[in-house]
Amino acid sequence: MPRSMPTPTDSRRHTVSELLGLLRSEVESNWANIWVVGEISNLARPASGHLYFSLTDEDGRLKSVMFRGFARQMGFEPADGLQVLARGTITLYAPRGDLQLSVQFMEPLGDGSLRLRFEQLKARLAAEGLFDDDRKRPLPPFPHRVGLVTSPTGAAVQDVLKVLRRRAPGVEVVIAPCRVQGAEAAGEIAAAVELLGRQGTVDVVVVTRGGGSLEDLQPFNEELTARAVAGCPVPVISAVGHETDVTICDFAADHRAPTP
Repeated sequence: MPRSMPTPTDSRRHTVSELLGLLRSEVESNWANIWVVGEISNLARPASGHLYFSLTDEDGRLKSVMFRGFARQMGFEPADGLQVLARGTITLYAPRGDLQLSVQFMEPLGDGSLRLRFEQLKARLAAEGLFDDDRKRPLPPFPHRVGLVTSPTGAAVQDVLKVLRRRAPGVEVVIAPCRVQGAEAAGEIAAAVELLGRQGTVDVVVVTRGGGSLEDLQPFNEELTARAVAGCPVPVISAVGHETDVTICDFAADHRAPTP
């Protein structure tokens, strides 16, 4: 006799939307805050400000989205073909049953990633007019008080103090201590510049540290640092690195000088 087809119980019967809702809950609860390496492709930038793209490698493609609020926080401009590291949550878009990565953070990978961020930020701030010559202010010919934004334990501060004692022994120095390397350094540098400017007790501010790699100098290539330097109410000298080192801070400052 022919076998009859099994009849599902009510507890096993789902509409499509119900099933997709269950799958979405399962996926998003188990695949949150994950890191993915891939190459950007099919990047789209609608007027909404959201970014739609795919992350690909040799054997796979993952649809991805980065919503406007997170996209505004990126320190670089994404582009097709760029290798990136992304952090986000796997989501299921129920109306189509599509899996996608909802990205909250993304950074470029590989050699030249910091250089890419440098060039993109430099171009964006320059287009805004932040580096224009008509914004540069003359330095005071005979400053009485100099503010130093630097690490109080670094070699650069000793070099600057030594030169000042030799060339201008009567100048008073006010040190606003901060870290000059590492993830927290840009915020501390910006805060120190803003503090000296707000106090209004110095004639010029010198932002300084010794030379180093592009990674070492990254705090001086951050937008936060550049805006603090450009917005300081007293003239700012950028004395970051050696003659061959160039930072965003140099362009934002009123004057650039290599470390002694």
